[in-house]
Amino acid sequence: MDEFPFDGEGILRVAVAKKIGIDPHRIYRAAREHKIEPLVPGVYVLPTARRPVHRHRLEALSASVGPGTVISHSSAAVVHQLAMLRPDLSRLHITAVEGSAGYRRSHRFLHPGRLAEADIVEVDGVRLTSPARTAFDVARTSPAGFPGSLAVFDSALRAHVDVDLLAGFCRGRQRNVGIARTALELADGLSENPGESWSRAQMILAGLPTPELQVEIFDEYHLFVARPDFVWRDATGAIRVAGEFDGLGKYLDYLREGETPQDVIAREKRREAKLEDMGILVVRWTWDDLHAQVVVGRVRRKLQLAGLV
Repeated sequence: MDEFPFDGEGILRVAVAKKIGIDPHRIYRAAREHKIEPLVPGVYVLPTARRPVHRHRLEALSASVGPGTVISHSSAAVVHQLAMLRPDLSRLHITAVEGSAGYRRSHRFLHPGRLAEADIVEVDGVRLTSPARTAFDVARTSPAGFPGSLAVFDSALRAHVDVDLLAGFCRGRQRNVGIARTALELADGLSENPGESWSRAQMILAGLPTPELQVEIFDEYHLFVARPDFVWRDATGAIRVAGEFDGLGKYLDYLREGETPQDVIAREKRREAKLEDMGILVVRWTWDDLHAQVVVGRVRRKLQLAGLV
């Protein structure tokens, strides 16, 4: 497919190809032969396996929107690489710059609203809401509610989005701004992914003691032992409980050269044993546990054993 003018994102636009003299019928024939696949009308990509977020990012960057609208909400978030919890990627989300009644169609959601020029940025020639405005819009409209709001604000802080800008949006009167305001007050850029954010949201809603995030633990010889996702201390400041969210692919991320996932699991078990030898109780959970709403009970039992609740 070297004869086609794919851009840096792997996007082939028929209009661009025509400008450099390529017959569109060559593109259509390549699509019929499944050498390329349609993304949106007039736009094609190579038929490579893609995660839904990656595909939606390409859809957002290649979408044709009117001069009075910009890409926004979860569609802008995937372009800015803001992590979200259970985002709505079934439609392209756009917002009217000067405000409008809004509408929902099968593949497009026009949000009513009015945007200041400072709320709009350009990425690869595409106009979309700024990272701060995007995080705020996702936070107040997330289908995951408060956990989704917390997750996108955690991600925004992780990306060093200006917290004062976020707070300014949260002082407005938009729909569901109260959820966003509360989530921003509790957001923490040390949270590393939406699974950790959702874990913390469940603990917050259950009234559990607030954990510290990503604390490095050393042994009596000052040798590094672990950096758990969550820790809880007793009144003396000693860490008594460590919590770990085991997300999909976590063990693959920890692979060293020449290792298998089983090697990583064995190393994690040794690390857990070392923590318990130090008097630190360890509790672990997965995505399935979050969906089953069993994390709070599991954490509470460990905290009770440690005398922290």
